This record gives sequence, C-alpha cells and structure tokens, in this order.
Amino acid sequence: MPASSSLILASSSPRRQGLLRRLNIEFSIHPANSDGPILSSDPELRVAGHALFKAREVAAEHEKCWVLAGDTLVYGDGEFFTKPDDSSHARYMLQRLQDIGEHRVYTASCLLSPQSEVFQLVEHAVVSFQSIPDSELDIYLDGSEWSDKAGAYAIQGWAGQFASCITGDFETIVGMSEVTVKKLFAMSGFQFSGE
Repeated sequence: MPASSSLILASSSPRRQGLLRRLNIEFSIHPANSDGPILSSDPELRVAGHALFKAREVAAEHEKCWVLAGDTLVYGDGEFFTKPDDSSHARYMLQRLQDIGEHRVYTASCLLSPQSEVFQLVEHAVVSFQSIPDSELDIYLDGSEWSDKAGAYAIQGWAGQFASCITGDFETIVGMSEVTVKKLFAMSGFQFSGE
C-alpha cells in the first residue's frame, strides 16, 4: 500500500493543509497553476472538472505520487461566483449574494493514484446570506480577506457573522471536508496513520 509521505496536495490553501495535518498525514505542497477549462454549465460537473484538471496537472510532474486536489465554487440564481478580480467585483458578488438570500457552495475533492486512477466526490451545502451594512462592507473590502475566495468570502472569517450553513457540511463551505477526504482514502486504499 502507498505510504502517506507520497501524497501531494495540489493546493496552497491553508485550510486544506490544516485538514491533512489534523489527520497526521505527511504531504508535500505543489499548487496547480490553473483551474483548467470550463467544461460544463452544471455547477457539480464544473467543480469536478476543475478538481480533476488540477490533480492531473500536478501528477504529470510528479510520477509515482498520490495527488489530492480540490475546487470550490459558489452558485446561486443561475450565476457562478468565482474568485473576484478586484474589490469592485467582490462588492458586486457580496451584494448579489445578499439579494439572492440563499446559494449553494460546491466543493469537489479529487484523489489521483500513481496509476492515474481517479477517486472523486462532490459535496454541496446551502448557505443563507443576510444583509450586510454598507459601512461593514466598506471596511471588509478595504482589507484582503475577500481576495482569492470563491464568492468573495470565507464563512469561517468575517462573513460568518452574515452567512450561515443551512444544510450540508460546514467544512464543504470552508473548502474541503475531512469526512470526504477520509472517504476518498477508503475508496482508493490509501493508508494513513491518523486514526
């Protein structure tokens, strides 16, 4: 069976790194360069495609290693809320999410074996967004927490006072669920010592 030291995390996300550390897994970090092409207008298929693209991109440079990749997107009222380009874009997203009221957050987790076997799960959670006072929004956008976040927010940060998980796993919204990762390890036969 594979050793845990052969695992590569295809992400620079501190949250995903923290998840693996909580499981006592040794891993190296080699972030993917891009999400890859948009292959579907269906949010579940799109997020799955991005995660698989990231895993394969990193695996191509690291043969004989296991690669874990993830992707998260926010979707509501027929609209995708990606990572904002700038603070104006972030403002638009947060105002739209308030108007929508409830939206879904999809996270795909993809484990690629050294033999290129794909083990993948997609989870989603429903999030409710309350009204944000303009003064609070201005302060938030003056900072940098919105940067590099799907939907321009992290529910475990500032946005937690305005957003709440209605259904689904809170960790799915954060960016990768420990339960899901354990399922992938069980599906694939990947052994780790964190029990």
